[in-house]
Amino acid sequence: MFNDLGILEFVTLVVLAVLVFGPDKLPKVIQDVSRFIRKIREFSDSAKNDIRSELGPDFKDFEFEDLNPKTFLRKQMESNEDLRELKELRGGLDLRKEMNEIADAVHGRDPDSTPPSVPAAVNGCPNLLKEQDEPGTAERPPYDSDAT
Repeated sequence: MFNDLGILEFVTLVVLAVLVFGPDKLPKVIQDVSRFIRKIREFSDSAKNDIRSELGPDFKDFEFEDLNPKTFLRKQMESNEDLRELKELRGGLDLRKEMNEIADAVHGRDPDSTPPSVPAAVNGCPNLLKEQDEPGTAERPPYDSDAT
């Protein structure tokens, strides 16, 4: 509850409590507050136990923190063996290299050879079939977010 409460904040709260309630009433107020917090905890624990008993034996190990979607997903991701295997597979896979090899195969190019030089213009007409330079050597190809 007070995990991130520093010493300065704690001292400030104590001084404010002494100023507001006075040194005579402060012990009684602290007892009342601690009794109230204890009753709230008992109520919450009994509610949790009632819910667990109503859900049945299948949910004996059910934790209410699992109702938080982030916590639930984190637990499922850590316990799932298939996802670990996928992470290992993804780590060993170089998609850029694979896509370049596929593009070379589609265009009929040998991936180890350099592309032959194509004249820029033939008989005064620009050669529209001229192969572009490799991406990254000249300018980047346009990025179409709708196509991906």
